Amino acid sequence: MANTGEDKWTVTEDAYHPPTELHTDRPHAARMYDYLLGGKDNYAADREAAEKAVASFPTLRTAARENRNFLGRVVRHLVRETPIRQFLDIGSGLPTAENVHQVAQRDDPDARVVYVDNDPIVLAHGRALLAENDRTTVIQADARTPDRIIEHCRANELIDFTRPVAVLAVALLHFVPDAENPSGIIDTLRESVPPDSHIVLSHATADISPETALGVQATYQAQGVPLTLRSRSEFEKFFAGLEIVDPGIQVITDWRSDVPPHARPPHADVSWYGGLGRLTG
Repeated sequence: MANTGEDKWTVTEDAYHPPTELHTDRPHAARMYDYLLGGKDNYAADREAAEKAVASFPTLRTAARENRNFLGRVVRHLVRETPIRQFLDIGSGLPTAENVHQVAQRDDPDARVVYVDNDPIVLAHGRALLAENDRTTVIQADARTPDRIIEHCRANELIDFTRPVAVLAVALLHFVPDAENPSGIIDTLRESVPPDSHIVLSHATADISPETALGVQATYQAQGVPLTLRSRSEFEKFFAGLEIVDPGIQVITDWRSDVPPHARPPHADVSWYGGLGRLTG
């Protein structure tokens, strides 16, 4: 992927993650999420798996929508209240309503967004995005190799690492088991960006509604989709080395929400934490 003389990015597959078959007969977390959000870019295996998860956690669609709303609020805050004008969205999933580039570029048309996902379907939809937006690009890469993502972005000048970057890993780390070192992923990303960069995280938990949350975890895992729920204290550890931005770690419905508390979904219907960390000098 390269920045051309017209400042128009082209989309390619990451050289470190060659094209793979779609495996549409197996559920994929990104396509399940798309289905839960009411999208159409999913397959029978994804829909079946998602419906089984909903049977275990009936408000799972609410949780998915609230996570999307949290993402939008964080991006708006960053564009309006910080110098951030470039975003690296890792594990972005399939494009749907209110994508990062749409939210950011509404306030600043010059904001740049790089989406990263390991699903080749996401890459295909990225081509459609680029047909209408010259500040947005997509690469196919695996979040478990963050050093390669950073190297790819540097080599192709997708991100200016002399300026602050917002790194988003929203609804990602709960699909990374402990054995695959999720903390190491965040450490690598944090160490790769300059001061005043921010890291945005959200994560499912069993703290609030243990029985239903653990039920949906078991359902995901039984269908070959890794899901690891973590406690608030475990989630907070991902922010090591960062200054946590007010209002701190919150259930995602409460993070800088302009919806009155009585009108928000109950915490038990969401069971998802979110937060924003700033890298100080």
